[in-house]
Amino acid sequence: MADVKELIMNGKTALGIEFGSTNIKGVLIDEESNVLATGSFGWENSLIDGIWTYSQEEILNGLKTCYSNLRRNVEEKYGVTPATFGAIGISAMMHGYIALDKDGNLLSPFQTWRNSNTEKAADELTELFQFNIPLRWTIAHLYQCMLDREEHLKKVAFVTTLASYVHYLLTGEKVIGIGDASGIFPIDSAALDYDQKMVDEFDRLISKDGYAWKLREVLPKVMVAGQEAGKLTPEGARLLDESGALQSGIVMAPPEGDAGTGMVATDSVAPRTGNVSAGTSTFAMLVCEKPLSQVYREIDMVTTPSGYPVAMSHANNGTSDLNAWVKLFGEFAEKAGFPMETGDLFSLLYQNSLSGDPDCGGLLSYGYYSGEGITHLNEGRPMFVRQPDSNFNLANFMRSHLYSSLGAVKLGLDILLKDEHMAVDRIMGHGGLFKTKGVAQRYLAAAVHAPVSVLETAGEGGPWGMAILALYLVDRKDGQTLEDYLDQKIFASMESETVEASPEDIEGFEKFTARYRDNIGIMRAAVETFKA
Repeated sequence: MADVKELIMNGKTALGIEFGSTNIKGVLIDEESNVLATGSFGWENSLIDGIWTYSQEEILNGLKTCYSNLRRNVEEKYGVTPATFGAIGISAMMHGYIALDKDGNLLSPFQTWRNSNTEKAADELTELFQFNIPLRWTIAHLYQCMLDREEHLKKVAFVTTLASYVHYLLTGEKVIGIGDASGIFPIDSAALDYDQKMVDEFDRLISKDGYAWKLREVLPKVMVAGQEAGKLTPEGARLLDESGALQSGIVMAPPEGDAGTGMVATDSVAPRTGNVSAGTSTFAMLVCEKPLSQVYREIDMVTTPSGYPVAMSHANNGTSDLNAWVKLFGEFAEKAGFPMETGDLFSLLYQNSLSGDPDCGGLLSYGYYSGEGITHLNEGRPMFVRQPDSNFNLANFMRSHLYSSLGAVKLGLDILLKDEHMAVDRIMGHGGLFKTKGVAQRYLAAAVHAPVSVLETAGEGGPWGMAILALYLVDRKDGQTLEDYLDQKIFASMESETVEASPEDIEGFEKFTARYRDNIGIMRAAVETFKA
């Protein structure tokens, strides 16, 4: 305890803060990546005038509250108030659209990755670049604003993502990590920067519209892992720590997206490695050895925090509907006089799903809270359906929702593994879905037809990955790559649990996937006919 206290007092630590969809979480680690303290703040996006958003007030309050809770956790555990850290890193859900004027004022509501009102822009840019531009990418939002002739574009001085925006508030630097940048605009992995040919094509496209800026002038500067991305300013220190104890001058890592921090948290940053992050959104990422044979609208091309190309199957919808059902069962348990802790409730229901039929007994669910790019839907309607003769019981019900949380991402993975024949040596799972050991992990193994490993740190996920990126900035040896640093320093002795799926599970998941794919018309009909 005394040693840890001394580490904290001397700033021999690294702090990562990640803005997730439902939780802002901070993780403090020591120089061996051990978690010393955590803090969090729960929040939810709001649908206002048809736009999924978080207000600026919510962003700032969430940042302060998360840090305050972490500071209190340090004080309670170690009896010391942190005044400095070795390095800090900010990460967040990728994509979306934040536009600022020259004075740093928000010009329009923050649009999150969840918005799918950019179809026309995304289609036109995909055709122009011959590169898949998903609806949620920042460039799609920016161009859609242009197509809609939005007035705020005349005042635009900076267009960026949530992580980059928070980093800007703390440092004054308009920069971004390359992984997060790859959700703004296509990246040239050889140049470790935005693809210049496509930048030029975009500038030519908008030249007739009379804007006073070109694309590079309003986008953040791209940086890679290990580069210093500025220092915490006095204003940033006061914004982060309301107690006033935190000192300025702390070095900051490049702000990253949750895809990149997920790769780091699972040691999946080298070619032939992959991971699946399962939470409010679910995405699978396989690091490429070679380019894909063609453009797929279902597959995003992003990068690792050091710039390697990554093929991503990204599903907007993950565990939201699954969590809603678990909450409903929790309400019933409380009404029945048997209240349960949330973790125990999840464990009970998840474990019970293992006794269900491998194909979920004919049951089918779509947990679509929002549109889903992989299945080409711009809106969502959470739905559960069954045939009269389906085997309807609790185990199959929960199993169908667990399968469905991986359903859309499975369709994208099938393209990469079955059509593109991508080689993958290992697949790691992380995120809240894997906290109950051996359940979702087993189902993911069935989905990918391969063993799936989950590290003991799976529950910490992205914030821990961001803390490691901050640690890498100050701790790496000269010339040491991120891939080597993770293998040699962070994961060399890390324990993991590996699960293989049975042939019955694989066959059952394939039957469920066929049912999921073949009946997507039900969801389309619901979007068209079921109105509030």
